[in-house]
Formats: sequence, C-alpha cells, structure tokens
Amino acid sequence: MRFQISNTVVGALNILSLLLGLSALATSAYIHFHGGDGASDCQKVLQYPLLIAGVFIVIISTLGIVGSLCRINFALYAYLLITFLLIVAMILFTIFALFVTNKKVGQQVSTRAYGEYVVTDFSHWLQHYVVNNKNWDEVKSCLMDAGVCHDLAIHGGFNHSNADLFFKHLSTTQVGCCKPPENCGFKMKNATYWEAPKTGASWANNSDCKTWSNKEDKLCYDCNSCKGGVLANIRNQWKHLTIFNSVVCVLVTAIYVLGCFAIRNNRIDMYNKNHTHP
Repeated sequence: MRFQISNTVVGALNILSLLLGLSALATSAYIHFHGGDGASDCQKVLQYPLLIAGVFIVIISTLGIVGSLCRINFALYAYLLITFLLIVAMILFTIFALFVTNKKVGQQVSTRAYGEYVVTDFSHWLQHYVVNNKNWDEVKSCLMDAGVCHDLAIHGGFNHSNADLFFKHLSTTQVGCCKPPENCGFKMKNATYWEAPKTGASWANNSDCKTWSNKEDKLCYDCNSCKGGVLANIRNQWKHLTIFNSVVCVLVTAIYVLGCFAIRNNRIDMYNKNHTHP
C-alpha cells in the first residue's frame, strides 16, 4: 500500500506536538510535586495553564497520529474539527488583541528621555483583568522572580548626573516599578536610594509618592506607575504576539489542508482495498 506524503507529514508534525504536550504536562507536574510551599505565586500560576494546554495538545496530537498513520478516518475527522476550531479561535484572538492594545493608547506622561505611564490610559479590559487587586499580587511576584529591578541594584554606584541616559535604556516596567514617579520630586542619591522631599503638592495628588519605598522587596511594585509600566509592556508584547499568532495560524491552516488530503488518501486506500480483495 502506497503511503501518501500528506499522511506522513501530518503524523510527523503531530508526533512533535505530542512531545511538546508531554513536556508541558511534565513541567506542570514538577511544579505541583516539587514546588511545594516554596513555589512563588508566579510559578504556581503557570501550573494549571500548562496542565490544560498539555492535555489539549496531547489529545489533538494523538488524534492526528492515529488518523493519519493508522488510517482511521473517524480520528482524523475529530482532529480536523478541533483544528478548524483552533484556527477560528486564533483569528478571533488576533482581532481581540489588536482591539485591546489599540483601543486606547497609553500616553507617556514623563517629560524626560524615559517614559512613565498611567493605568487609566489603557483599555478597560487590561485594567480590569491584568492589574486588578486579585491578579496584581501574582504579577508582582513574577516581577520579583524575574528581577526586573536587578539592573538598578547592580548599578547602585553610577553617577546620578547620567540618570536620564541610564533610565532611557530601561523597560517601561523597570521605569514604573523600580523608581519613584518623576512628579513626586524625589532626589536620587544613587540607583537604589531616593530621598523624599520634605514638602510638595504632588504628595496630596499622587498616592505613588507615599507608596514608594527604598526597600528592595517593595520599591514601587504597588504603585500605579508600576501597573502602567506593566500594561505598556504587555501592549508592546501583544503587538508582537499578534504577528507570531498570525504566522502560527497560517501554519496550522496548512496542516489542516494536509489533514484534508490525508482523509482523501484514506478513502482511496479503503476503496482500493475493498475492490482488490472482494
């Protein structure tokens, strides 16, 4: 029996995706059994998404392998149905991401070379689901785990006259979370220590001024400027994600087309088998 190339390609691609799904399940299991109480909120929040994604990938990959390599059309039909729904979901997500990230563009409120952002300049969806009180503790834990303020700590002895040049090369998250907002009027002694002014009108109008702390585990992680910096970073990442998602969508569509040819091949082989061996 001739083994058509479309079946081979679909089977090979799904073997690779099966290995990816098993890796996700293994990572989720490792976090669950070995993370324990020592696991951070950032690590724990990845456990269930990895589990769900891993199970989904394993199921769809198994259907693809069984349908294409074992020539079982029922499995291949189920695989194509799920793949089609996945393509639709990816298209809808791309549209949604473009809408969320462009509906309201965050404005740079700092007059210096580096940008500071405020939460209210971003879409209500991002404000509600990303930086709400429930989710922010997890986001803050991830920021600490990633060491976003580490660059400032290791440059603690730099000349503060070059501060603008130094901060210009930091990300929006670092500018928002690792230093007090510019309008608070803090005086920088070094990259890790800022001296608060004795008086200033900004104290009454900006809660971030009182939230700032020179302690490494606090800094401005609870400031609105930090949330604004995170949202600005998310907006930029989602724009790149939409491009990546579009490329993946094209690849998945190509796999879907190959799957359709694989079903056709299975039908031809079944037809030839039935008429060759009456």
